[in-house]
Amino acid sequence: MIDAAHLLVVVATDHEAAPFREAGLRTVVSGVGRVNAAVATTLAVQGLVSPPLVIASGIAGSLPRADVMSIGDVVIGDRAIAADEGIRTPTGFQSIAEMGFPLARFMDDDAVRADAGLVGWLESRLPGAVVGPIATVGTCSGTDAAASELATRTGALAEAMEGVGVLQAARLLGARAAEVRVISNGTGDRVRQVWDLPSAFATLGTLATALASG
Repeated sequence: MIDAAHLLVVVATDHEAAPFREAGLRTVVSGVGRVNAAVATTLAVQGLVSPPLVIASGIAGSLPRADVMSIGDVVIGDRAIAADEGIRTPTGFQSIAEMGFPLARFMDDDAVRADAGLVGWLESRLPGAVVGPIATVGTCSGTDAAASELATRTGALAEAMEGVGVLQAARLLGARAAEVRVISNGTGDRVRQVWDLPSAFATLGTLATALASG
């Protein structure tokens, strides 16, 4: 049984933090990007007496698997993928692990696996959620080609910008961690992307309430 008092939620922005704070959950705003996320997570976890249960959360863009994810859907990340750590060559993208420089000994190729027990608990609290990988990117997919390549190469359902930083920092500090996000937009050619932030934030509020009642 997981006590919500042990949760530490890490989000990128104040807007994303608001639903979790309103639900009474301990929440840290990291700023955008994996470096900000890793630093904020490290500082927050080190300031606590015992390791918390760390949840990376917020909004995300769905990758082109329309049959799986739609705006307003919740995705629980079983892996956070460092999706653009590597090299682009004339024959395609080569990951940093494939280059022989793994990011950490505990990583699964270029991904940090979420804590299985925490993923299971999130599934029990969020029965309509889809479970799968979430890509962490430094540059979001603003073309159809980029979105398709990322989805095909990683198998990720969605992309965001902080997950790997949160999960990697938590793992290094001995804390259990997972990622859960709400789809706010599609990816692909920027001018044709569909966004619905009000719906996504409404769902984020429902998500926060579900976690707080655990």
